[in-house]
Amino acid sequence: MNPEPVPFPGALPPAFYHELGDGRYESTPATAGPWSPKSQHAGPPSALIGRALERHDPRPGLRIARVTVELLRPVPVTDLRVEVRTVRSGGSVEILEGEISAAGVPVLLARAWRLVASPGDTPVLRPLPPAPALPGAQPPHTMAGAHLDGYIAAMEWRFEDGAGFDTLGPGTAWARQRIPLVADSPDSPLTRALTVADSSWAVGFELDHHGNLVINTDVTLALHRDPVGEWLCLRSHTAASPNGSGLALGQLDDSAGSCGQVLQTLLVTERRGRP
Repeated sequence: MNPEPVPFPGALPPAFYHELGDGRYESTPATAGPWSPKSQHAGPPSALIGRALERHDPRPGLRIARVTVELLRPVPVTDLRVEVRTVRSGGSVEILEGEISAAGVPVLLARAWRLVASPGDTPVLRPLPPAPALPGAQPPHTMAGAHLDGYIAAMEWRFEDGAGFDTLGPGTAWARQRIPLVADSPDSPLTRALTVADSSWAVGFELDHHGNLVINTDVTLALHRDPVGEWLCLRSHTAASPNGSGLALGQLDDSAGSCGQVLQTLLVTERRGRP
């Protein structure tokens, strides 16, 4: 195992992960999140468990409609083990669950509903207005006080109206991966959506995450259809209350329109050690 991150100045690794066999994966520095080069952004491991869930005993005519990821502790940039099992399987629905561990310690849990696909004559219902068009190419985006040479650099970001991560939300951004999730393995619509979903609250920053500790404890992705194409759009906003917590809500679109929703619970608390 390699618990220490390896910097990659000037060039991205070929993928977020390398498959080692027997459910084990080597994490590359591209997985590192904005808070530390030693801890992963939750997007890549969410997608990694999603990949395992959809490959677990697949059944023709069924699709994963919802995944909820519970972030037990920071996911280290190191070798990971992924395990998945079926909780219940019926004629039209299944519920699956999975776990990612590092050095034998669980760091992430996930549950997914796999449902039979809806009939071809199901009406198209999209209650929200369409997302804005994909903006033109933009310079690499930064984030104040963040580690940039990991996940942020491994994704291409295009914000609406010249905004960015340091712009107070609500926010709208299109994003796509610059590298695949697993080396020498094709991405799927589900893994592409999970890779970007955990960024929803960062696209719509509205709470002071510098003065206080603001971090999501989970992410739920619900898809009413499979996304198409590489580019996905997040339109995100935040709800919060005194003596409560935060809630980040995101609308997920692709070039064909609405495809799902993202929901994240936000821990909002004073940072330890503040005067």
